[in-house]
Amino acid sequence: MDKRDYYDVLGVPKGANKDEIKAAYRKLALQFHPDRNKSPEATERFKEISEAYAILSDDEKRNEYDRFGRAGIYERYNTEDIFRGADFDSIFRDMGGFGGIFEQLLRGFGGFGFQGFAGPQRPSRGQDLAYDMEISFEDAAHGVSREIEVPRLAQCNTCNGTGAQPGSQRKTCKTCNGRGQVQQIRRSGFAQMIQITTCPRCNGAGTTIDKPCKNCGGTGLMRDKTRLQVKVPAGADEGQSLRLRGEGNMIQGGRPGDLYVRIHLKPHEYFKRDGDNILYETRISYPKAAMGGELEVPAIDGKARVKIPPGTRAGTVFRLEGKGFPHVEGWGRGDELVRVDVDIPRDLSKRERELLSELAQLRGESL
Repeated sequence: MDKRDYYDVLGVPKGANKDEIKAAYRKLALQFHPDRNKSPEATERFKEISEAYAILSDDEKRNEYDRFGRAGIYERYNTEDIFRGADFDSIFRDMGGFGGIFEQLLRGFGGFGFQGFAGPQRPSRGQDLAYDMEISFEDAAHGVSREIEVPRLAQCNTCNGTGAQPGSQRKTCKTCNGRGQVQQIRRSGFAQMIQITTCPRCNGAGTTIDKPCKNCGGTGLMRDKTRLQVKVPAGADEGQSLRLRGEGNMIQGGRPGDLYVRIHLKPHEYFKRDGDNILYETRISYPKAAMGGELEVPAIDGKARVKIPPGTRAGTVFRLEGKGFPHVEGWGRGDELVRVDVDIPRDLSKRERELLSELAQLRGESL
């Protein structure tokens, strides 16, 4: 089945709120649940709408999807992560005729992606981390490679992440028999409610430790400072984030999270930035404004020259094509925009006054 847009799957606009998303999913779930709909495509449709609801009903996952699409979701979350926390219970709570829906959702029907009570339910991915990096205008324009030091959770180097003291082993939890979860079954009329919770003894690991590692206290993790090389691409802008996969916090029995390096630009002595354009303001003398000439201005790559036409007025903006920032996601560069103001002198010498008076007379003006 082709992977459609999650919003199209549920038939809601991108600005839909949580109540609208929930109502749309409920309606479609009633239509396509295999207990009611025996058509061959019903199961696949139910999987599709359930996945769409699990993503769009969760603020963090929805934001990830809006930014990066399905590729971002599948890269960051596995099947268990996608459905973790989705509120299916309240949607079908009052449906006596759907007594088996919780069991089917949690156990998985026909290959459905819910792992449910099949085994230990441990978080499979470590926490993401953020790092703020300040760079200069020049570094942003040309790109730069920086070494940073990031404090994070890493695998314990004494027990190699097992949490058990070297020479000892983890044992199967006697409370959950290695499943990591315990379940309670409640019945209300025709409905059968299955409540599955994390095992309180092993905290979902499925195993217990008789002799915890002395270095990490049984967590399998230790605090560490890691040096990383970060390549900032030419054209990077304020607030942009660089994603370093697998460089976040480690988690026992799972894969590490990601590190997001947030870019901040230092203020520049002359320039301001507007997208990929550079803004520069300067003054020109009255004679140059009147008669024209050339003006040398600073540029991100050195110096540039601007031709000032005769009769230039204050506030005129000149565009230097290709003198701005590189387009970080494509070809070409922005421009440098030079805004000129006319410098009117206040302290005039006697000779300057005479010349200006003569100019005024030539133009038929009286001072």
